[in-house]
Amino acid sequence: MTNKRKAVALISGGLDSLLAARVIQEQGIHVEGINFYTGFCVEGHTHAIRKKDRARPKRNNALWSAEQLGIKLHIVDIIEEYKDIVINPKHGYGANLNPCLDCKIFMVHKAREWIDSHDFDFIITGEVIGQRPKSQRKDTMPVIAQESGADDLLLRPLCARNLPPTRPEREGWVDREQLFGFEGRTRKPQMALANTFGFEEYAQPAGGCCFLTDQTYSRKLADLWKARGERRYELDDIMLLKVGRHLRPHPDFKMIIGREDGENKFLEGYRKQYVHLFTTTHRGPLVLIDGEVNDEGLELAARITARFSQGRDAELVDVEVHTLDGEQQVFRVRPIAGAAIPGGWYL
Repeated sequence: MTNKRKAVALISGGLDSLLAARVIQEQGIHVEGINFYTGFCVEGHTHAIRKKDRARPKRNNALWSAEQLGIKLHIVDIIEEYKDIVINPKHGYGANLNPCLDCKIFMVHKAREWIDSHDFDFIITGEVIGQRPKSQRKDTMPVIAQESGADDLLLRPLCARNLPPTRPEREGWVDREQLFGFEGRTRKPQMALANTFGFEEYAQPAGGCCFLTDQTYSRKLADLWKARGERRYELDDIMLLKVGRHLRPHPDFKMIIGREDGENKFLEGYRKQYVHLFTTTHRGPLVLIDGEVNDEGLELAARITARFSQGRDAELVDVEVHTLDGEQQVFRVRPIAGAAIPGGWYL
């Protein structure tokens, strides 16, 4: 008798990784999942904050996928290690600040370390040739395998028949004929395969959960780095970039303005870390000030705060300001006119 082979699947929570794991399960391989937490994922807290997202499932899609597959999922925090990938990507960025090729190499490398320490045999990913312009091209597939150190222990079940056989295929651990040759950006073959396996619900097939692929988010991150004079960030920074309306009315500071009650409540958790403002004569947002602001800047921030409150058309609005040393003061201001806010202030 031979030992049952074991594989670890990179589970993002999307359709492709779900299918890749199931394809290998169907061949009698023991599969467990691994999910790397970078802090940049759209899921988790963001869908739970805003009213407009209330209808969306409040779940971690990686955990949900593992439940559908009936496998154990290992969630690994890589926030600190991942910073160098975001800040100094060897292979550069995609359309925004997404270091997709470096990201995939890094995660496969971590998975290689994991199988070595857990006595697993090979790695599964849901990659499909031609699906992502930066990281999923025929010429980048070997780069990921080589630079990650996974080499021929990296199996892509959804497009394997378009690639040279890997060790699991050559040695008969898996049957290559039961793998697939998907290619291109269409998700129709994957959706048909999902139907075959009985998966009726799954994350948006063409989606992605990384905020670094989002143009607006990337612009805000680039602004953060420019304002600080260096490329660095902490977890709180990347969380705050996901929430609120961000305006930079002055080179020395920006404003983070809650757009609804859910965001205001989330921002309340940061009041002790930032100068913050809110209107007292009318309902309005909680506003955080990130940066250095003088009295003149505070008055401008108060007028902008009033503009985004229900007192935007009032003659005067009272805005309460709390500084980091605990002092409070009230500005009675005329709300700034919407037309007086340059488009360039919006991040």
